[in-house]
Amino acid sequence: MTQVITRFAPSPTGKLHIGSVRTALICWLFARQQGGKFILRIDDTDLERSKQEYVDGIFADLTWLGLEWDQLEYQSRRMARYDEVIAQLQASGDIYACYETPTELDLKRKSQLAQGKPPIYDRAALRITDADRVRYKAEGRKPHWRFKLRGHDIEWHDFIRGPVHFAVGNLSDPVVVREDGRPLFNFCSTVDDIDMKITRVVRGEDHVTNTACQVHMFEALGARPPEFAHLSLLADAEGGKLSKRIGSASAADLRDNDGLEPMAVLSVLAKLGSSDPIVLKKDLKELAQDFDFSKFSRTMAKLDIADMERLNAQLLHEMDYVAAQPKLAALGIQCEEGLWNAVHANITRLTDVRDWQEIIGGTITSAVADEDREFIAAASAALPGGDLTAESWNAWTVALKEQTGRKGKGLFMPLRRAITGQDHGPEMGPLLPLIGRDRILGRLVG
Repeated sequence: MTQVITRFAPSPTGKLHIGSVRTALICWLFARQQGGKFILRIDDTDLERSKQEYVDGIFADLTWLGLEWDQLEYQSRRMARYDEVIAQLQASGDIYACYETPTELDLKRKSQLAQGKPPIYDRAALRITDADRVRYKAEGRKPHWRFKLRGHDIEWHDFIRGPVHFAVGNLSDPVVVREDGRPLFNFCSTVDDIDMKITRVVRGEDHVTNTACQVHMFEALGARPPEFAHLSLLADAEGGKLSKRIGSASAADLRDNDGLEPMAVLSVLAKLGSSDPIVLKKDLKELAQDFDFSKFSRTMAKLDIADMERLNAQLLHEMDYVAAQPKLAALGIQCEEGLWNAVHANITRLTDVRDWQEIIGGTITSAVADEDREFIAAASAALPGGDLTAESWNAWTVALKEQTGRKGKGLFMPLRRAITGQDHGPEMGPLLPLIGRDRILGRLVG
């Protein structure tokens, strides 16, 4: 059997955003499930916008997520190969020189639209004469090169969209080489997929037209096209266009700013657009085991950051101190085991630990209602003597119940608000020894 090979080809022109992370994950899961190979291919042909800091960011993000790659490629290091194939296609007549300026092309498009016609390139460059070429050269014009789509329509079976058909008459011959001689995405990607023996291309639905053109490029180069799977685009929780906050979220944002755990992020992204429920998976191996393209639909996938937060909270609630400590240290959070055990069942993100450290050891604003002041004064006098332990809370509240007649919320809530400034949070028993007698009395006295 042919080995399954997938690839993820990000452009290092910015941070790796959430939609790209989803594509990388789907490629990785399918390759691992099939015992195949996952290639990371850096699409860095845009020399002006590509930066090493973004390449480094891609490495860091994929490593954080656990999406290790089996092979690393850089398109910028394959220019000689692209030049070779360009010469081949020039000789075969599959690409042709075009001398229109951007302004001329824009006028053509506007004219076509005004006539109610689709803005498709008219192949005028195929009709220019040798005299035209001489004149253009004298004017200093340099040609861009277009790929000549073949005469037959384009069809393939998509592993998400199902049967796909494009009438070739509805497509423009795509530009494959700029005026400055640099090759463009569609062309480079096709050559790479052939040379790297990619068996299935996973990409967003917005690339379907690119895929159609590439199918003919594969044919022109004597290669069989890989299989294709086009993922639905992402919507927000209400089904509308992603907000700027969510749509531009990067893996680095989710990690550093939102304090989310990799498996909370991955468990959501792996199921978006599929018929599977979004539930927390313990590791990538478990995600790969039940991965199936047939479960995905063309319906726009709804991304709700709240799902990641919910799974993240579940993960942290189940996490012991041994697993949490290095993660906390990586965020610059020094947290003792007693503090973790006291608060982890009430946090959504690791960074929430900082808030509880401040509540425990910092300065807070005690929230005591006027009608509770007499009760709080009695509580201050009744605080158990000696070292406070996790059992001190129960002894204290039992004594106060007998002394004041208060019970339930009327007993516990005023104490919580006075001591922590919050009306919710971890069990008070473990918090008392962490806060300490002096600080508790100071807050009760106010």
